Amino acid sequence: MTSTAPADTASISDPATAQARILRVLVASQVLSGAGLAAGVTVGALLAQDMLGSTSLAGLPSALFTAGSALAAVAVGRVSQTRGRRPGLAAGYLTGAIGSAGVIVAAVLDNPVLLFTALFVYGAGTATNLQARYAGADLAAPGHRARAVSTVLVATTLGGVAGPNLAAPTGTFAETLGIPNLAGPFILSGAAYALAALVLALRLRPDPLLLARTLAEARAADTATDKGTTDAGDTTEGRGGVVLGALIMVLTQLVMVAIMTMTPVHMHDHGHGTAASGLVIAIHIGAMYLPSPLTGWLVDRYGRMTTAAASGITLLAAGILAAAAPGDSVALLALALALLGLGWNFGLVAGTAIITDTVPLATRAKTQGLVDVSIAIAGATGGMASGIMVAATSYPALALTGGVLSLALLPAVAATAHRR
Repeated sequence: MTSTAPADTASISDPATAQARILRVLVASQVLSGAGLAAGVTVGALLAQDMLGSTSLAGLPSALFTAGSALAAVAVGRVSQTRGRRPGLAAGYLTGAIGSAGVIVAAVLDNPVLLFTALFVYGAGTATNLQARYAGADLAAPGHRARAVSTVLVATTLGGVAGPNLAAPTGTFAETLGIPNLAGPFILSGAAYALAALVLALRLRPDPLLLARTLAEARAADTATDKGTTDAGDTTEGRGGVVLGALIMVLTQLVMVAIMTMTPVHMHDHGHGTAASGLVIAIHIGAMYLPSPLTGWLVDRYGRMTTAAASGITLLAAGILAAAAPGDSVALLALALALLGLGWNFGLVAGTAIITDTVPLATRAKTQGLVDVSIAIAGATGGMASGIMVAATSYPALALTGGVLSLALLPAVAATAHRR
């Protein structure tokens, strides 16, 4: 692999300066989008339960906005592939804002069909929130990709932690406007997603993916005689790397969404209010994103496989603790959800690094979008199945099943490590 002298790219842009600017803009947008993401997580299941009067379908909102995120992941990936990250991400967040407005209208009209349709559209914000992590890695050096991804992810923490804790005050504010209390957080999410779209549309310049392609083309022209030169990220085993990275993120998403979705319902059934469940979800979301800088360092320092294995073990611990925690113990449920978020974080950062290492720039955005579709489908499956399973068995049974399922990561990682 050849290195590129500064003169090779000076006429295009200074990659380091461009990367620093891009990360700043992405951080600003992620702070906003984190608040939008948190609304549906905190009250989506409760809103459906209130409208339908049934716990068995309480997982449907999570399933719908994760299914919506699957469609959005394809769209955002394709737009990013052809036109760049800036229009793709901005359009995704704007769609999420429209979905938030639809949820509010559905709550006012007490219309479940409109609610479910709007939640599907709202899922675009979730997909875009995840797609933004790839933009952080487009210009990053191979040895710093996980840390670049982590910088984008950790920015979600501020909005993600603040959002659930604003569930009660935004609910009160909504009531003053004649809107049902549980729809209040979606006022926040709509505004947050719209602002995130505006920040990206105006400030994400240069476009990281388009600039990365231009720089790669310049390197290729300067090293045309070096037949071994490839995209700097092509260090994993081709298609096998894509499959492994996707598997890691799919399993962690499935387990995380299933347990997380039913935790507010479980707490509500044990007499806890919106403020208590909002606190637990805030801690969970904080654990999903706040450890990202450390996780990125661990992935770059100790390897993708080691961190992926740690993800499976951490999710198992989360499932066992959630299953064993008394329903009236907010502290133990918060600790279980914190471990759940941490395990998800390990899996997401490791899996993202594997995907980015594997896929060449020519097809990167499109492939990343398709991988995120599988992640969204896993989340939709987990969200839908969680309500059905809790209605048929119990929340502890759901949590324990999720923890055991996460162990499937270990043989996949071990097999890949053996081949290497």
